[in-house]
Amino acid sequence: MDVDIWAWVGDTQRQLHEAGNTGLAMAIGDVPAQALEGRYPQLDVIAPAIAQQAEGLQLPWLEFYARYWHLIGRIGNRAQGAVAIADAETLAEFAERDDVRDCPSAPGAVVALAIAQANTDGPGYAADRVAALSALDVPPSSPAFAAVAEQQVAALVDAGRVQEAIAHAEAAVEALGGAGREASWELGAASARALLAAGRTEDALSALDSASGFKPDDPVAKEHREGVLRALLLATLGRVQEAVDALPDLDVVGDHPRVWVEWSRAVHKLAGSEQITNSWQLGRVIKQWIDYFAMMGGYRARAELALVAGHLAVARKGVWQARLLADLAESAVGELRSPGDLAERIAELRTAADQTVPLPAPGPDAELVAYFDAADGFNADPERWVGWLAPLSGQDLEATRRHTTTVGFLGYPAKGVDIYWAMLVESGEIETADPQDVTYLTGLLIEARQDERLEQMAERLPAAQRHMALGRLHRARERWEQAAAEGEAAVAAGVGVEANRLWSAAVQQLGDNAKGAAILRDVLDSEEIEHPDIWRMITMATAAEDWETVRLGAAKIGMPLQSAEGPIEEDMGLVRIILPAPDGSQRQVLSLRTGPATARLAIPQPPGMDYNAGDLVVFEPQLLEPIPESAEEQEHFVPPFAAVSMLRPGGYTSWFFDGAAPSEADWTEFNDVLAERGWPMWVYSDENYKVTHPSTGEPLPGVFGWIAVPPEVSPVEVDALLDDATERWVHPLAWLDLAKAVDIEVERHERIVKEYGL
Repeated sequence: MDVDIWAWVGDTQRQLHEAGNTGLAMAIGDVPAQALEGRYPQLDVIAPAIAQQAEGLQLPWLEFYARYWHLIGRIGNRAQGAVAIADAETLAEFAERDDVRDCPSAPGAVVALAIAQANTDGPGYAADRVAALSALDVPPSSPAFAAVAEQQVAALVDAGRVQEAIAHAEAAVEALGGAGREASWELGAASARALLAAGRTEDALSALDSASGFKPDDPVAKEHREGVLRALLLATLGRVQEAVDALPDLDVVGDHPRVWVEWSRAVHKLAGSEQITNSWQLGRVIKQWIDYFAMMGGYRARAELALVAGHLAVARKGVWQARLLADLAESAVGELRSPGDLAERIAELRTAADQTVPLPAPGPDAELVAYFDAADGFNADPERWVGWLAPLSGQDLEATRRHTTTVGFLGYPAKGVDIYWAMLVESGEIETADPQDVTYLTGLLIEARQDERLEQMAERLPAAQRHMALGRLHRARERWEQAAAEGEAAVAAGVGVEANRLWSAAVQQLGDNAKGAAILRDVLDSEEIEHPDIWRMITMATAAEDWETVRLGAAKIGMPLQSAEGPIEEDMGLVRIILPAPDGSQRQVLSLRTGPATARLAIPQPPGMDYNAGDLVVFEPQLLEPIPESAEEQEHFVPPFAAVSMLRPGGYTSWFFDGAAPSEADWTEFNDVLAERGWPMWVYSDENYKVTHPSTGEPLPGVFGWIAVPPEVSPVEVDALLDDATERWVHPLAWLDLAKAVDIEVERHERIVKEYGL
């Protein structure tokens, strides 16, 4: 994406604003940041919506722009593989259309497809990637040149053409210099990886050092990506302490799948040192990463991580885990187009596991369950306990419970399922099994995504357990109608509050708040009811305006209310309500809490928002931030809550004002005038906002914001009041949109905007 495309984006935003598409105009400017900053929930909603609107408005460049950045958000940091290839192929085809191919960013579609293929199986798609990227006629003067070159280098490395990759990187950097441009950091990193693949690690480190000052295409990710690659290079050179110092912490890389394989390789090389702890927690995390790539179609990454994790497990003497990881890597081989030497590497892992002697158990088999129960929950190693309990699992019920739940906790629920299944289902004892064991097995089946097996088991269970098992499955898969039906049946079968929770949650998801609240109200006096259940009932009852149920819930949790009947409208202090914005971000709106789960927005919002001052919203009464510990901080703390729905709109309209800031006395009087009428006003500018003196050209403190007025107030009344309230100010205030709406003194306001540079 070059300056031309950004200039086009800015121009498009202006045109959309003028056409009244304020929400769309706001949204398109933030999409790249959403992709690069990892704001994926917003991106996954906003980008497709922009693309759909762009298609309707016949703006193909805008449609490509939205689809491209959405795809980058998926295949970049999130490293999606096979699940994204079809969309990448479709985008590449879209970029070939006559009305799209001249877009400055059109070559990005080919690059995106190459990235998706590399995420899936780099060596397997290497030839396809090299061919497609080579066919692009992108000159060094194009901002797309460095990105194309970077992917070309990576494809050549995956193809085993390492020397060509090194030469291509050097030629690309030289060509960029000849065009008066600098290589991207990503191209420099690709060159370093090519040198590493060639065994020239010192040269790779020098190349990374040289690239360190280059401008990155993804500035948000540069620091941790460079740290991971540097740590791998230093670890390969045996410079352990430097590598450890360079390696980003797990809590840094945990949200960045793109670096997981490289990070794990670096850790593997450093795991024998005193500085890096090869723990069961590390093994659990890497197993979670393996599962992530299994879902995203990152077949090569899945196999590579399984091998790394397997060797780390061997080093911990976790033989059982190493063998399972070898099986997992072997299963991944069949998904690859080009397995390469994976079979030999898997065989090496199996041999290493067979040659490793597990640590001895802490006591005789007959006493292991007691030892397990007495173990320190903070310091005990669950990985070792899985190995120690394995001989008893499937034979002794108490040992089986502990073994299967622990192995599931470590990321291998399918292993636990197999043991429990043989013990309870295949033996025919499932019909009379302890409900606790059925619950354990149900949870393992859901985690292992063995839905058919769970359904088979459920058919053999007593009615109450059958409905709960199926209800839990449907809830996990977000099949809300089925979950509601099973929850209702479980309640009828006498399961208790757990069934009410399941039924109520499903009904809420289906949009029936009144029914959801009533389901929990039926068990409000049960000893099993918990505070979260009551709050959820209050929230649903509020959304349904069932004020009687809200009051029952408030009394149950000890929240005093002044009124005894009807809508609850009380002054319960200020809160911050978190609401969505059109650009996919979130806005914090200062509000007045009026009930256990209601608040009235107090801050005017710009046009194009779905809410405004005066609106009454339902919020989730769960704090989004902890209450500060110090009394001083608590005094100024305004609790934040997430909005759930609009209860009643206030019908307020917002009008924009802008201009030079008046004197303190004039501003106070202005605020008083608006407050007397109950018109909320909010200044959105800060102390850095300046306007230009029309005579001297000197900067003046500026002020802009919005005024919201209730539906019974006409625009003419607002114009008249503003005109009267500001007529004695040294510098005039402008409200151009309002002037146009009432067709009063439009030219005067346009002149103010122009003269003061508003």
